[in-house]
Amino acid sequence: MPLTVLSDADIHSLLFSLNREDVVALQENLAEALHEYSTGTQETTGCCHTNQPQRISIPAKNNQTTLFMPASTSTSRGIKIATLATAAEPSHNGSLTSIRSTPSTASTASSQSTSISTPPATPVSQMSNLSFAHSLGTQSSVASSQSTSPVGSLTLITASGQPYGFLAASELTAFRTALAATMLFNRRTNVHTIAIFGAGAQAMWHIRLALLLRGPEIHHVHIINRNFERARQLMTDIYTTPEWKDLRKSNDKLDFSIVSNEYGEYNRLLKEHVRKSDAIFCCTPSIAPLFPPEYLTSAEGRRKGRYVSAIGSYRQHMIELHPDILRQAVAPDHKHHHHRHAQKGGVIVVDSLSACMKEAGEVKQANLTPEQLVEIGEILMVKKASMKEIAEGGEGEVGLKRWLQGGNVIYKSVGLGLMDICVGEDLVMLGRERGFGKTFEGF
Repeated sequence: MPLTVLSDADIHSLLFSLNREDVVALQENLAEALHEYSTGTQETTGCCHTNQPQRISIPAKNNQTTLFMPASTSTSRGIKIATLATAAEPSHNGSLTSIRSTPSTASTASSQSTSISTPPATPVSQMSNLSFAHSLGTQSSVASSQSTSPVGSLTLITASGQPYGFLAASELTAFRTALAATMLFNRRTNVHTIAIFGAGAQAMWHIRLALLLRGPEIHHVHIINRNFERARQLMTDIYTTPEWKDLRKSNDKLDFSIVSNEYGEYNRLLKEHVRKSDAIFCCTPSIAPLFPPEYLTSAEGRRKGRYVSAIGSYRQHMIELHPDILRQAVAPDHKHHHHRHAQKGGVIVVDSLSACMKEAGEVKQANLTPEQLVEIGEILMVKKASMKEIAEGGEGEVGLKRWLQGGNVIYKSVGLGLMDICVGEDLVMLGRERGFGKTFEGF
């Protein structure tokens, strides 16, 4: 049987060659696997929850951890082994009160505010229409100082044990996480404005997949990152490299902005971008909330329905969304308020109920119960999920669709080995078909 080896460079090139139809096909396969994970049994599918062993972690020096993530589909078995730096645990419990909706202390700092609307021919450093917000004040740390990009590999074997794929893990992990997070995003009615916290590989893939899936409808992309230079490098790549050329040309109304807490009027712009966004992607290894909860929980913040995805934090002390945001999302709606509020579903969508109850900082710190979570695999197939809602006295498919399309939807993910296996299978097949990587016959 042939064995295909894909390096990070091979995977990067392969993924950047994908068009919208390719991405939709990959999402459909992943959605089916996640649905089987949530609803299947050992008798019906290899993707079921009981066939996915718990991952094992081995701690090392310098806050590094090696993860062993075995998983299974109906056709493959595999294991991802990855080492990554983890955010150090805070020395006290005061982090949740350190982020407040207060004016910037650097009120005398100068600032600029313009926007990119068309691809410039000159380097980013010379762009006269680039939007940056700069602040001289410092905010309490919201992320670890070390990169948390995983370094490792994914090994794939057939159900009968024959090895057929060996893939580098870094690019694959970032892509499969964004692929899952944009599945619910692609169901949204309004995607005019999106905000992305972070500027690493996760953030890049969230931006790219959002533009591939809904590019003509997106007009504003706000990149919010604590490090200005890293965000500017991402912007440079988007506006100057051939890999982004087609997406740059596909929408002449698209503009980008960068907001950094190193820059002036950061608090004002942060609030403005969060409030105006139709979708918010949180892609940072944060140990404190990325923005004050009242941006979304106040009467003004609740007027608009948003899709909020939090994929950057994956341990109990790590957190991107303030617990109050999750508590409000699951609180009973008595409909006695005097303001127009966007619909909420009463649950948080997660990739894995058991994993998020054990590892997700937002879920743990909000003291949520399993009844307040629903796995994405249960709601991706709308017709099947609506049957449960009807049984509980709800509107069924109509109400579920209305919530997924325009209500307040929060998706929390800590990552599943099943995602790696499912997407890895497809990438091996695509690599062979399109000439990426190296294939060894008769291995």
